[in-house]
Amino acid sequence: MPSLRVPTLIFRLVAPLFIPDFSIAVHTIHSGKAPVSPRMRWTQEAIARIEADFLRSADTHLIPLTWPGLSEHGIDLYLKDESTHPSGSLKHRLARSLFLYALCNGWLHEGATVVEASSGSTAVSEAYFARLLGLPFMAVMPRSTSAEKVAQIELHGGCCHFVDTAAQIYDEARALAAQTGGHYMDQFTYAERATDWRGNNNVAQSLFQQMARERHPVPRWVVVGAGTGGTSATIGRFIRYQRLDTQLCVVDPQGSVFAAYHASGDASLTGPGSRIEGIGRPRVEPSFIRELVDRMLVVSDTESVAAMRLLSERLGRLVGPSTGTNLVAMLQLAAEMRRANETGAIVSLLCDAGERYLPSYHNEHWVLQRFGDCAPARDQLLALTG
Repeated sequence: MPSLRVPTLIFRLVAPLFIPDFSIAVHTIHSGKAPVSPRMRWTQEAIARIEADFLRSADTHLIPLTWPGLSEHGIDLYLKDESTHPSGSLKHRLARSLFLYALCNGWLHEGATVVEASSGSTAVSEAYFARLLGLPFMAVMPRSTSAEKVAQIELHGGCCHFVDTAAQIYDEARALAAQTGGHYMDQFTYAERATDWRGNNNVAQSLFQQMARERHPVPRWVVVGAGTGGTSATIGRFIRYQRLDTQLCVVDPQGSVFAAYHASGDASLTGPGSRIEGIGRPRVEPSFIRELVDRMLVVSDTESVAAMRLLSERLGRLVGPSTGTNLVAMLQLAAEMRRANETGAIVSLLCDAGERYLPSYHNEHWVLQRFGDCAPARDQLLALTG
């Protein structure tokens, strides 16, 4: 054996002259670990930052709504308050999932510009995570986007790129990502696949766990809106995976095409688009999976605003317009259950806080100019359960 030591020593001295990264290879053999490239190391650190941010965040509350004419008939309403996320809305979950999906697919790298087609809460939440990772963020949006929404994106370090119409945001976002060598997140394509629908503390798993000790622990209905379709896909798949006797209702604001697509299956449909911020689309988005939806209800703009105001009064705090849209469907389903002498729970989401909409949906003059008088819609909502 001693005779082997000299050749081994000579090999160690000479090999680095002919074998690139020989020292790394030797270290790898002795440590049992593969060498990590700088790019992979950055990816690992980025994922760790997102996971640390997740651990710092508590789960969102499930709020029981005591509604006259329902509780005494065995029908309970609940709202899961997604407005308490660090970036202020339900889209915080989506943005986190999109970033992790892009990182694990190798699409994001250090210094890359993150580009998204969004003028709403998704852009605010993605700006939050881009800043967490030290990445530039650019939101592509129509020129008509409110100054308040632009300010929220800029607050988290993002910048805004404006186009003339909503239909232009997709191609423009894709082009900007190519020009900058960045990454187009494309929420409308990847929302339904970025989230782990089997669990991993997604919104569905959290919601059903929080219902466990209620008098109707398995909801009769879960009600959500659809912007990308990611939330309805996550909840719909979870319900089927867990074999739950719960049905999924997606509520669609007037002008959106999702309800018509659900009924016809025609993916080429287009429409004027929604005037309720955050939900509804003028075209069928790839992430909206119609087979997962048990029922769709179309809600008028005046109903959405009237319900938003009504709920804000009941909670003693302001909510956003898409939460009003959710409430309309909840009350309609509850009225149907009461007429059929059925009992059970209906659960939906409080999507974001109303303070974001003080100059718009919570401004009487603004609402009258765009939607008209909402008082008749309010009366009709109260009559549903009166």
